Amino acid sequence: MWKCPKCGREFVRQNQDHYCVKLISIDEYIAAQQEGIRPKLTEIRTIFKNALPEAEERISWSMPTYWKGRNIIHFAASKTHLGIYPGDEATAAFAEELSDYSVSKGTIRLPYDKPLPVKLLEKIAKWCYEKYAK
Repeated sequence: MWKCPKCGREFVRQNQDHYCVKLISIDEYIAAQQEGIRPKLTEIRTIFKNALPEAEERISWSMPTYWKGRNIIHFAASKTHLGIYPGDEATAAFAEELSDYSVSKGTIRLPYDKPLPVKLLEKIAKWCYEKYAK
């Protein structure tokens, strides 16, 4: 077991990535990520802010989230891709348009080295808002 020297949490893997402190804003989330991926995170944030102007930004499940009465859509950084989490109904509804991307139940993986599919992400975010917002 490896114990984080900052927070004291124990992990099976040595130097396990984790958040030692509870992040309270999307600004903090983006600032805590590696410098090279911050521009992609900022870009996806802008896409979702523009597509969902009435949704509240918050951190939920340790991820940037857009919320309107309940969680609508999340995004998060990983080592190899930007994860978008619109839920399994959305990935099923947009399966054909997402065929060029790695998708599993409720998750869309967008590689950092490719441009973001802006129009498709806007469309998915708006669909999620219509489906889930209260």
